[in-house]
Amino acid sequence: MSKDKPLPLLSSDEEAEDFVGSADLTGYDLSALTPTRFEFSSKDARVNMRLPAELLEQVKATAASKGMPYQRFIRQALEQALHR
Repeated sequence: MSKDKPLPLLSSDEEAEDFVGSADLTGYDLSALTPTRFEFSSKDARVNMRLPAELLEQVKATAASKGMPYQRFIRQALEQALHR
């Protein structure tokens, strides 16, 4: 089967659950999907650092473009740097 059907736009978690629960996903193009990580660990330590204002603004803009809070973006950047 060709994988050329686009995924439907779903407006709620319930719609997504219903779709995934009943759809045959083998016919859909999933190549544009990206992995998502969920944070379950408690954040019990703090870091206080000084950054150039321009760098912080770039971090905030990049985080916003990815739809996440900038502190989560910084945590992910640190984790990625440690896993390289």
